[in-house]
Amino acid sequence: MAITSKQGIPRRRWGIGALLGAGVLINYIDRIGLSVAAPQIKEMFNLSAVELGLLFSAFAWSYSLLQIPVGMVLDRFGPTRVGRWGAFLWGVASVITACSSGFAGILVARIILGVAEAPAFPVSAKATGYWFPRHERGLATAIFDAAAKFSNVIGVPLVAITVVSFGWRWGFALTAALSFGYFIAFTLLYRDPSADKRLSKAEYHYIQRGGAAPEGPADAGAVNMLGYLLTKSKVWGLTIGFAAYGYTFYLFLTWLPGYLVESMHMSILQSAGYAAIPWAFATLTDLFVGGWLIDHLVSRGKDESKVRKTVLVVGMTFGLAVFGATQTTDPAWAIFWISIALGGLASAAPVSWSLPSLIAPKGGAGTIGGIMNLANNLMGAAAPIVTGMIVGATSSFTNAFFVAGVILVIGIVCFVFVLGKIEPIPDPESAAAAAPVTVA
Repeated sequence: MAITSKQGIPRRRWGIGALLGAGVLINYIDRIGLSVAAPQIKEMFNLSAVELGLLFSAFAWSYSLLQIPVGMVLDRFGPTRVGRWGAFLWGVASVITACSSGFAGILVARIILGVAEAPAFPVSAKATGYWFPRHERGLATAIFDAAAKFSNVIGVPLVAITVVSFGWRWGFALTAALSFGYFIAFTLLYRDPSADKRLSKAEYHYIQRGGAAPEGPADAGAVNMLGYLLTKSKVWGLTIGFAAYGYTFYLFLTWLPGYLVESMHMSILQSAGYAAIPWAFATLTDLFVGGWLIDHLVSRGKDESKVRKTVLVVGMTFGLAVFGATQTTDPAWAIFWISIALGGLASAAPVSWSLPSLIAPKGGAGTIGGIMNLANNLMGAAAPIVTGMIVGATSSFTNAFFVAGVILVIGIVCFVFVLGKIEPIPDPESAAAAAPVTVA
């Protein structure tokens, strides 16, 4: 693949990439705020463990169920409008939480937050497809995907300091301020490339010649596009593979501190410090392996499909390093193996998120992103429950990690054999025109 020279090309697109990354970072800080503030909220409103569990899960209800509808809306109205309304509602949800007088108010706020944040990753993926040529898509996607990992490194301490110093309501006032700040920044700075007056002609042509995703809605309509995409093996290969990643990712996200406390016999404070290490490592591999390395190899003329699929498969395979953690009682070695596992998975994640814009027909990237993220979050909801049941029955994480490993193998198989070559799916009209006509 011939790569257009970058010499003399402005770099506004990278400012857009940083803007999208900041949005995902704030997005995830919004999500973790309740976990940090939960002890104070539970005490103030005298909540039971069941009520607290409902508050924790309320976000996932609306967030997961809206993935496909939001993807269809995104393909119809585009990242500019959907991204603005989403960011505004992040702040509204935090304000409602901060002002709540009890369980019901917080529950409603968490459901609203799930609705508001449902478009976040699909918007970032679709906008990245518009703004970046194919040979820069790896690093551009890694910027916003790594922000999700990095939120675990800085978000928890930031919110925790605010909650401990000023009270839980101020923790949500902080997330509201961050969200409204991002809403203002996104409104002022983001436009699709064809509508961006700050984008030079030279950079616009560079993006277009590099294979940017076409702007605009699908000619076939959102519902027809959904039905069409669900018949394509590429979509199923991506969806099942990404769901396998999601299961293991959410296992670590929810159970890593508990694993360190129960199996490594650490205190809560010790576990928090140790747990930050794998996430910091994952942030680096996300950016440099899933991002920079892929773009570097593609720009040097390596086969794009082989490069991306290799990183996908190798990254998922490194996720199996979690087995090493089951063979040690030394916290340092446990963190070593978990860091390798999370680092591998993190390097595969931006590749997965770059694929909707790389394989979608015109106007279908948001819908593909919604399909794959729905499966990802359903598996993410299952992972902590299944892990808890296994650990409760066996008093060990060994079998829980084994289940995650088997699921990863299934995902690897789907990425290798079902996804196929990374190339665009034909537009529905083109596919229909190419189909043989049978005359009775």
